[in-house]
Amino acid sequence: MTQTFNEDLEPLTGELDLEDRRALRRVAGLSTELTDVTEVEYRSLRLERVVLVGVWTEGTAEQAENSLRELALLAETAGSEVLEGLVQRRTRPDPATYIGSGKAAELRDVVIATGADTVICDGELAPGQLRHLEDVVQVKVIDRTALILDIFAQHAKSREGKAQVELAQLDYLLPRLRGWGGNLSRQVGGRAAGGVGIGGRGPGETKIELDRRRIRTRMAKLRREIAEMSKSRDTKRGERRRNAVPAVAIAGYTNAGKSSLLNRLTGAGVLVEDALFATLDPTVRRAETESGRAYTLADTVGFVRHLPHQLVEAFRSTLEEVTDAGLVLHVVDGSDPEPEAQLDAVREVFREIGADRLPELVVVNKADAADDLTIARLRRREPGCVVVSARTGAGIAELRAAIEENLPGLEHEMHVLVPYGRGDLVARVHERGEVHSAEHLAEGTALHARVPAALAAELAPYEALAAT
Repeated sequence: MTQTFNEDLEPLTGELDLEDRRALRRVAGLSTELTDVTEVEYRSLRLERVVLVGVWTEGTAEQAENSLRELALLAETAGSEVLEGLVQRRTRPDPATYIGSGKAAELRDVVIATGADTVICDGELAPGQLRHLEDVVQVKVIDRTALILDIFAQHAKSREGKAQVELAQLDYLLPRLRGWGGNLSRQVGGRAAGGVGIGGRGPGETKIELDRRRIRTRMAKLRREIAEMSKSRDTKRGERRRNAVPAVAIAGYTNAGKSSLLNRLTGAGVLVEDALFATLDPTVRRAETESGRAYTLADTVGFVRHLPHQLVEAFRSTLEEVTDAGLVLHVVDGSDPEPEAQLDAVREVFREIGADRLPELVVVNKADAADDLTIARLRRREPGCVVVSARTGAGIAELRAAIEENLPGLEHEMHVLVPYGRGDLVARVHERGEVHSAEHLAEGTALHARVPAALAAELAPYEALAAT
């Protein structure tokens, strides 16, 4: 396998990450059972040959089909082979089997004809719906939420990312525990327990109750670990705030090209893969505007329609990279059939994490593959958006200029004369501010610049010198 090397003959980070991910792929026909923390049946995934099924309750037929196409991409990202996709038109999902008993029987025929071993439903199903549908189709049934959680489990790499995914999976699993065989028998309780005698009578505790208690204990431990691990990121963010370095977060729909955009803007070399949820661990890189002002760019986890609530809660500490930013680059895939739906889905998550009031710059990516009419439609819907192609580099110069124009924190425009003995102050003005002009005079360096409030306070004594 070939590798790409830079000038120092070291393999690029993104290339190695991509090779590492591809080095461990699911093999078709093999199980993907996960080790469970309990002894009852765990709804682990065996995604090999799958049939997709969705319920179309609102919107157009095209929107329903696009949702199922996205589900197919999710299934392929998880390592499965999609055999068939079905959409059922209903006013609301059936409370028993999601698609209705008649359609469930038809689905069973499709499963037999295609040789599928898993059915994936385009929605979050109640435990009873999963159980009843499984009873009819006689193969494993999972929903969209379990599928997304499985993808996150595959892609999590850092210790914090793995803990966040496990917490989300356990939160999803807890109400779906079900006993089978003898696992619902009482542990203790009179003659039913085998006549254990004194101390053995009474209702006892069921096996499933024990498992629920174990899972709750594990979830509490994971929450404590995540809170501890998030402290280091809080420390780094606090350091950036003290140094008045503005933060820019790259957010948007999954596979919209956020990591490619980060690489194009900073040369970060992070993992780029044409797959959903390729990025789970946030990457923060330093960048500079054309005028030399420093800022940070953070690449964050992608969002998706109906992002599971468990994931939003578990990844809240990671998503703080967005909520603490001074500017959000909202990246949307211009080549997607429904880019407007992507924008709406991401903004819904923004509202949930409290990032909906932040300054937002919409970046329409993949312009080289997008339709001209779609680009024109997005320009009308999102005035001030920037159209780019991270792959070809088109529009990147305009994006850099737009970032510089929208960077927060330069509230004060000042004319100062800084003595030569304060060269450190001049350097900080160049690093943290926006210098319009600089002139070296006999008394010192004359600067015309825009600076943040903290730096303006330090420069205030030298403003009078400039006036004289």
